[in-house]
Amino acid sequence: MPQDSAPSLLHDSLPVTPDESSVVPPSGESRTAAPRQGFGAAFDWVDAARDERRRAGLVRTLRPRPADSPLLDLASNDYLGLARHPEVTHGAAEAAHRWGAGATGSRLVTGSTELHARLEEELAAFCGFEAALVLSSGYAANLAAVTALTDRATLIVSDSGNHASLIDGCRLSRARTAVVPHADPEAVRTALTGHDGRALAVTDSVFSVDGDAAPLPALAEVCRARGAALLVDDAHGLGVLGDGGRGAPAAAGLAGDGDVVATVTLSKSLGSQGGAVLGPARVIEHLVNTARSFIFDTGLAPAAAGGALAALRLLRGEPQRAARVGQVAGELHDRLTAAGLAAVRPDAAVVSVRAPSPEQAVRWASDCREAGLVVGCFRPPSVPDGISRLRLTARADLTDEQIDMAVGTVVRTAPGF
Repeated sequence: MPQDSAPSLLHDSLPVTPDESSVVPPSGESRTAAPRQGFGAAFDWVDAARDERRRAGLVRTLRPRPADSPLLDLASNDYLGLARHPEVTHGAAEAAHRWGAGATGSRLVTGSTELHARLEEELAAFCGFEAALVLSSGYAANLAAVTALTDRATLIVSDSGNHASLIDGCRLSRARTAVVPHADPEAVRTALTGHDGRALAVTDSVFSVDGDAAPLPALAEVCRARGAALLVDDAHGLGVLGDGGRGAPAAAGLAGDGDVVATVTLSKSLGSQGGAVLGPARVIEHLVNTARSFIFDTGLAPAAAGGALAALRLLRGEPQRAARVGQVAGELHDRLTAAGLAAVRPDAAVVSVRAPSPEQAVRWASDCREAGLVVGCFRPPSVPDGISRLRLTARADLTDEQIDMAVGTVVRTAPGF
């Protein structure tokens, strides 16, 4: 349906209070108002917020990277090393040449191409779900799934370690949300007890901070006992977990189940950009008609869809890439902990190494960069437990020499070493 044919999805009407910009002046009078006193003061609070960030050691800056960098990258989410693979970049370029630089409109108007349809079909089949819906980002996919599958009467049960996109989806849904302790199925059971209406449990499959996996089989059992649906954000599982990288729901035996929905991103293991919701066909049809971040957003650019489809086909033909990611992550963890660092054992590709403080985490990451290694740096408020970390991401294309260099650099630059 056209974008403007769904008035029920538009924002609520708000009362308008006339001011000098909205009142039409009498004929012959000028609309020009005298300059207001203190012009610009409206954003003075921004300076105070900046100063507070500096005092807390929480300033974040953009760091544009060149096309070709001599640094070893263990900060990106290119788990399978496919972002620069010739077949993937060719798939993206060919799609741009054939379909154009942009999707030209929302998916419901002109933004759906045959390429999008093929990507959805092959992604659903690969991951073991009945249907898929591609959106412009993984963030948009999570907003779509959470908000379209709930209403004010729904109870959402959300893991305390969930990604910000799931948290924002809970807020935008206007549903009652119970935040439960991390990876605790019994806490989910307790939260669901006594609720008679619709309910949805939401969880990351692999949590992006520490890289630990959710207990999906136990969560599914709890949800089914209470008649609740389960939504799994598999951003860090696709391409890494399951048979040949088919994802955490497939590994847990939940893919294709009628009460399970998954979201994925195309920007991590598939080396492209975009996101998707996977689930029963009737759920996907419901999202097409009700999910605001799908209906009112421009469709995924053809180049991103073409690159993701090429990467998916590569993964399907080279399942050993998924196994290699796990091997590299395990080796990084074992060698870092053997050197005395506090690293969390990874369940997928993310290796988390704890730092003494936000300031030392920033310095540690900076020292690694100066030594030729790029690592992630997670600090509050990005981490729910307030503990700062270096975040290393394993990649299937890392050589033994690169692993040696990475471990040696992290250990050598560690605070106190």
